[in-house]
Amino acid sequence: MGYQTKVQHIARKNSEQFYVTIPTALAYALEIKKSERLEWAISDKGHFFLTRSVVPPDPDTPPKKPPTPL
Repeated sequence: MGYQTKVQHIARKNSEQFYVTIPTALAYALEIKKSERLEWAISDKGHFFLTRSVVPPDPDTPPKKPPTPL
């Protein structure tokens, strides 16, 4: 399942920016928080990735147990 979004372009006197919004359902599913820093990575002109350096733990994964001493 995919989500479509439009690119917004803001042109100012001395600068310009492009904005891409993350749909709410996707942001909630990924637990994206306000002011979280994300990084764009380019694969080619048709594919790019939005990555995060700090990833919250997966709620479906049980915590790892420390190894038992021998």
